[in-house]
Amino acid sequence: MLRRKRVKQQQPTRGYETTEKTIKEVFEKAKKSSDFSTITPIEKDHPLQISFYKTLIDPNIFQKSVLPFLKEKASEVKELSDLKDVVPIDDIKVKQDPLEVEKALHEGAIVLYFKDSMKEFALLSISHPRLGQRETNDTQNEFSVIGPKVGFIEDITTNLHLIRDHLSTSDLIYEEVTIGTRARTKVVIAYLDGVTNPGYVNTAKQRLKELDIDVSFDNTQLEQLISDHSSTPFPLFITTERVDRTVGALIQGQVVLISDKSSYAVIGPAALMDFFSNPEDFYLPSVIASFFKLIRIFGMLFSIFATPFYVAILTFHYEVIPRDLLGPIINSRANVPFPPVIEVLFLEITIDLLREAGARLPTKIGQTLGIVGGIVIGQATVEAALTSNVLLIIVALSALSSFTTPIYKMSTAVRLLRYPYILFAASWGGLGIYVGLLFLIGHLARLKSLGVPFMLSIYPYRKGGLANSFVRPNYAKSQKRPWYLRPLSVKRYSPAADKDPEEGLNTE
Repeated sequence: MLRRKRVKQQQPTRGYETTEKTIKEVFEKAKKSSDFSTITPIEKDHPLQISFYKTLIDPNIFQKSVLPFLKEKASEVKELSDLKDVVPIDDIKVKQDPLEVEKALHEGAIVLYFKDSMKEFALLSISHPRLGQRETNDTQNEFSVIGPKVGFIEDITTNLHLIRDHLSTSDLIYEEVTIGTRARTKVVIAYLDGVTNPGYVNTAKQRLKELDIDVSFDNTQLEQLISDHSSTPFPLFITTERVDRTVGALIQGQVVLISDKSSYAVIGPAALMDFFSNPEDFYLPSVIASFFKLIRIFGMLFSIFATPFYVAILTFHYEVIPRDLLGPIINSRANVPFPPVIEVLFLEITIDLLREAGARLPTKIGQTLGIVGGIVIGQATVEAALTSNVLLIIVALSALSSFTTPIYKMSTAVRLLRYPYILFAASWGGLGIYVGLLFLIGHLARLKSLGVPFMLSIYPYRKGGLANSFVRPNYAKSQKRPWYLRPLSVKRYSPAADKDPEEGLNTE
């Protein structure tokens, strides 16, 4: 019998020279991020230095239990092992491996070392275990059944901590920009070094620096100020309160803007089909997730075109109605004194009034108003012969379909599009809807997000790209980042199918 065994080549022992070179590379990459800091705690000329991520450590412990003791007993610190007798913290470890040092940095430790030698490193873990967590920290507008439910809050330090807590890598870079002529607001540009295309980072940075505004109240306002097109109803950036969606965007190669006093992150560049993806899709099997994504796309189309088709058919195209349906429709509209366009506009505006009133009132009152008001007004309008039963069903389904869009700003754009299509249908019937569709496609083709065409995920056609826009492929076929983002690193991971089946196996 023959035994075949894969033998891995023995790695060379990591020496001091290699350690120093590697840790310097780690620190140089970390210095690109605005939340990484290196200080000299004792005296200006003292060789002892401290490096840490400000968004990961507990500042109270650092200011009360580390710095005062270092300054008071500076003369006793001759070697890193002396820190155990100086600083009143039990969790102090002396390491040489740069991989362990980098891992400790991303877990909320501060690294102490002598800048002249950099052969050993003392690791003091002072992470903040509850930073970014609170009882009301759940997402409010982007709810999901499966997956994390942690959302951003109005404190930028906490939000940056939540992101870095999920992405424990030195490739995560934070670049800080201050905007506002009267109230200075801190905005952080987050991206993955070596993955995100530098052109997007430079474009976002340039547009932020060119802003001439006195006060920036929220990230959603900032999104409109740096948008490529300010007159479109479509959102050109994804605004999200979910941490997992933000981290997923960073991994794909997108740029994220985090603003102080804002609980929303702005993601760009964004493509049209990104607005119909839900983070929950990645927590479900691909078949189920693809089905739900198609349902959202169908819901968007139904919400836009359902009532315009009703107006067009009853005004110009009675011949397309099946004979079995013609009788019920005629009976339902027999006593309605208004033409279809007035009937539709009345119900659509009523639905939008109920929706806006429910959103502005306290939660319990708003829910009661939406349910009771919809039932009472709908029943009353039908009994008063102001509208037909058929139209009431279509409008209700159309309003329900608009809620399937995960991003709120896109759902409002869908609601707005119904009105011009209703007017087009009332004027020219099916031809009007067709002309309006051409205008819509032309408008979408002109839009850009951070200089990237808005419809690039759909057009021009790329093999596999179009299918991935409408469905969520399984992980064996989605190892590459979206091509339209032009990432520096195309491959995200190696699926199991790409691995050597003989690796780690013995055959007799």
